[in-house]
Amino acid sequence: MFLGIDLGTSGVKVVLIDDTQRIIQTGHASLTVQNPHPGWSEQDPAAWIEATRCAIRDLDSPLDKVAGIGLSGQMHGAVCLDQSDNVLRPAILWNDGRAADEAAALDADPAFRAITGNIVFAGFTAPKLVWMRKHEPDLFARTRRVLLPKDYLRLWLTGEAISDMSDASGTAWFDPAKRDWSDQLLAATGMERTMMPVLAEGSELAGCLRPETAAELGLPKGIPIAGGAGDNAATAIGAGITSAGSGLISLGTSGVIFAATDRFLPAPETAVHAFCHALPGRWHQMGVMLSAAACLDWWAGITGASPAELLSRLDPAPGRPGPIMFWPYLSGERTPLNNPLQRAGFTGMSTGSDRAQMTRAVLEGVTLALAENMEALRAGGGGADSLIAMGGGARSDLWLAMLAQATGISIMRPAGAETGAGFGAARLGLMAATGAGESALTTPEISDVFEPDPELVPAWSESLQRLRQQRA
Repeated sequence: MFLGIDLGTSGVKVVLIDDTQRIIQTGHASLTVQNPHPGWSEQDPAAWIEATRCAIRDLDSPLDKVAGIGLSGQMHGAVCLDQSDNVLRPAILWNDGRAADEAAALDADPAFRAITGNIVFAGFTAPKLVWMRKHEPDLFARTRRVLLPKDYLRLWLTGEAISDMSDASGTAWFDPAKRDWSDQLLAATGMERTMMPVLAEGSELAGCLRPETAAELGLPKGIPIAGGAGDNAATAIGAGITSAGSGLISLGTSGVIFAATDRFLPAPETAVHAFCHALPGRWHQMGVMLSAAACLDWWAGITGASPAELLSRLDPAPGRPGPIMFWPYLSGERTPLNNPLQRAGFTGMSTGSDRAQMTRAVLEGVTLALAENMEALRAGGGGADSLIAMGGGARSDLWLAMLAQATGISIMRPAGAETGAGFGAARLGLMAATGAGESALTTPEISDVFEPDPELVPAWSESLQRLRQQRA
């Protein structure tokens, strides 16, 4: 058996698979996010460890036969450690916008786009450390190591500081073409290579489970642990998306359109991310919006109803976009706006507007933003002919039908869509433990296909243009 551990923003998910890559069982433990100031987003790394313990305890199956572990996690977070690997401050997360000015200053240096192939977004790791150097100089001076979230879990599991290429690509310190840290970019932010973790490919061995942690978790000691992946690359591995032309759409806390490539295709002018994939010799392009299913959760909290209850009151047909428009920018936006200060809101409401219309507007707003992401990927030389839908939001037939109309391509839902990143992590754990190659990553069985309706697609395109005009 093989165990995947996915450290998300809202919780830790674990997925247990057998030798045939069949999911045996899943476990989950929730996490909360702290927002000490508007636009800030933090978590205590100790909560990640406790949530991982709880999620593994949530599994009923005996774990004595687990032969490999893979890790996936939320990207870009900064976990700052002192010389004894003690955590110095709460981790600054991917959707934190405090370092907007620092990111803009780094992005103004041509070397960053030239080497990383990406805009320096405020949520990336490097500007967070520049912000610390300016606003928390004592903590910055004590920082001896910076880890990404899933790699802090690895430090607890193995005692080793190791990261993988896909996750490292989102730091703004990494050269995706060379698949290595850039000493030039590290120096430009006051950092050194010694402060960075060792690098491994996602499917390679990257540490073994140490005896004390194994005993605590009820796992065999010495289990090999894979390099793993950032959450979106891991989700793609779970969906078997490894070759050029294949892609996925993720409806999690954030929203992502991911397209695999067989070469590095930077397109920073589109605000599309160009990162390494979790396999050697593979890269990907990615359009990212910061709030996707999080928008529905937010609206559910405002209305006092659960997301499922809100969705149950809607007409299941995608239809044409309604008169109310929702801007899904609760935490700013990345692709294609690159604006951490952009904010959400409703327009087009009247005295006749009701809760169901506003719920539908939330879904439509997220859908149109993801369609805009797809346009950005195409402009950058990437894209896909169809998309596999993953994440919690993929359970909604209505939402996937809307996405088919807005993007103009088929949206496919596999069985077990909500376990995507954890399943991908488990697959990487299998590869690291057994030496299995890329051919082992089959595409999951498709349970539902949502096709675009030629009579509806133009209406969704017009609505996207209206969103752009209002935003301007």
